[in-house]
Amino acid sequence: MTMQRIYLDHNATAPLRPEARAAVVAALDLVGNASAIHAEGRAARALVEAAREKIAALVGGEAKTVTFTSGATEALNLALTPQWQDADGRPVDVLLAAATEHSAVLKGHRFAPDAVEIIPVHRDGRIDLDALDAALARHTGRKVMLALQSANNETGVLQPVADAAERVHAAGGLVLVDAVQSAGKMTVDMAALGADLLVISGHKLGGPAGIGALVRVHEALHLADPILRGGGQEKGFRAGTANIPGIAGFGAAAEAAAATLDDEAARLASLCDRLEAGLKAIAPDFTVFGEGAPRLPNTVAFAIPGVTSEVALMALDLAGVAVSSGSACSSGKVAGSHVLAAMGVEPERAKGLLRVSLGWPTTDEELGKALDVLDRTLSTLRIRARERAA
Repeated sequence: MTMQRIYLDHNATAPLRPEARAAVVAALDLVGNASAIHAEGRAARALVEAAREKIAALVGGEAKTVTFTSGATEALNLALTPQWQDADGRPVDVLLAAATEHSAVLKGHRFAPDAVEIIPVHRDGRIDLDALDAALARHTGRKVMLALQSANNETGVLQPVADAAERVHAAGGLVLVDAVQSAGKMTVDMAALGADLLVISGHKLGGPAGIGALVRVHEALHLADPILRGGGQEKGFRAGTANIPGIAGFGAAAEAAAATLDDEAARLASLCDRLEAGLKAIAPDFTVFGEGAPRLPNTVAFAIPGVTSEVALMALDLAGVAVSSGSACSSGKVAGSHVLAAMGVEPERAKGLLRVSLGWPTTDEELGKALDVLDRTLSTLRIRARERAA
């Protein structure tokens, strides 16, 4: 009898939505290059532009400022450069980044080392706005860019992006928002956030992998030095033949996510409340990372004393439940979570990080079964840990 697996790692990648699957399959039958002027090329171009509209609508942007990339990592690498120019014509001098940013931000920028400053976060994972103010004061007269996630991929903690953006804009700077985890899970509006640049990813919201987008607040925000140069596609921001199936699936997923956004967020938040109550029953001394801060409606990152993430992940996987120990880009590596370290979490507690992230296919029944598995597995691991310590 085949084990019925339960997938609870949607922050790593979400299952493909039916709408996205249908769009990908249909696009695979198109033979035209979107840059060609014949009928087949125009049909491909129409599909790309329709998807661009849907993705812009999801984040409150304009379709003409959406640049398709191979994913969020490329979009962040494209965005994190001093070569952005807006109405003042000045390039960026300094990059400010919160200490809990994704590694694609912390390692993917094109700024000189001495032009980068890391802004600390509070113990709840939210950026220290006083420290941001101090950094802006130190760089008076220089143009800054702030890179800030709207929601952390490991803890789900929501950042005060609008407050931070107001400070940066008052200093004449730009704001890059990594909305990879929040887009499609909660309302994301560029204007409300104060984002000058915003990054989203297809596979995080039920689209295919290998497609993402960088959205600019307006066309006047210009990039002098793109990474990929070639045929001039994407208005010169990103050369290369358009990934028609990926773009089509991305657009369909964005449209599907937007259609049920508020109801789905409330449903997932209710499931997460049930999950936390269940975990408390299993281990009253468990820790929720980012507790007290606003968080994504689908994410619970926690640790149980005496249980290490490596052992727990293997045991849960064998029992048919897929969860993670944080970022899918770093799980399995020896180094601990830089996010928890920045939050001041003790190393011993950080070793137990487990992240459960729900998504559009998650049901009440699945969560109930998962809680039963968590109860059996984590309780057994705690008993073994106590026996070893005795």
